[in-house]
Amino acid sequence: MRYRAILFDLDGTLLPQDLNEFLKAYFRLLSQYMAPMGYSPDKLLETILAGMQAMVNNDGRESNETVFWNTFISVYGEKAREDENAFETFYRDDFDKLQKICGYNPIVPNLIRELRDRGYLLVLATNPLFPEIATRKRAHWAGADLENFALYTTYENSYACKPHVEYYRQIVEKLGVQPEECLMVGNDVTEDMVAKTIGMDVFLITDCLINRDGADISQYPNGSFEDLLRYVDFSEQNCSDCGQNC
Repeated sequence: MRYRAILFDLDGTLLPQDLNEFLKAYFRLLSQYMAPMGYSPDKLLETILAGMQAMVNNDGRESNETVFWNTFISVYGEKAREDENAFETFYRDDFDKLQKICGYNPIVPNLIRELRDRGYLLVLATNPLFPEIATRKRAHWAGADLENFALYTTYENSYACKPHVEYYRQIVEKLGVQPEECLMVGNDVTEDMVAKTIGMDVFLITDCLINRDGADISQYPNGSFEDLLRYVDFSEQNCSDCGQNC
């Protein structure tokens, strides 16, 4: 096989959705849940956004989880640590209410299963801004349960975020593979296609395309999941034909 590992973005890729609409609904639901504990919606939203930005700017010395909670506690004080379990309960009990605003692509479960059975190392390379419990639920909504993946990124196990290339470097280091042995699949030109700069091949899923800067997407292999599978098949055939032990 040409590739040893195939990396998949989640939001807008395996899980079809409008990311902005999802985040609006997420913040609204979380604010409603936390309000009885004394968290005003506006301040909570501002603090969570600051925590997310801190994770995006993470310099790698601490996990994204630590960076987020350091930011949160800097606003609300040490007593906020007592409410960390409340966030866990929110994800366990209320987070599933957001599934109804996400789409579902029936191709995804079969695609993941087929590629796994072909022997690829699969990675759920979702931007690690959420805890594992939320990532597990979103993957389940997509029909791509975490048990199918050799690695999945969450804020607990990650020290960088997209679009920084260090995020991708950390993945290949954990997998023990070279960037050239990886294919990154995603819908966001800025966050996902940047993997190409460290030597990964990339494939742009256009169903829920995010192209903030209006880049020319013809520079990337792109299309639907059916096109992706044809691309992988073609890569396998070429690798077989070349006669090299890649």
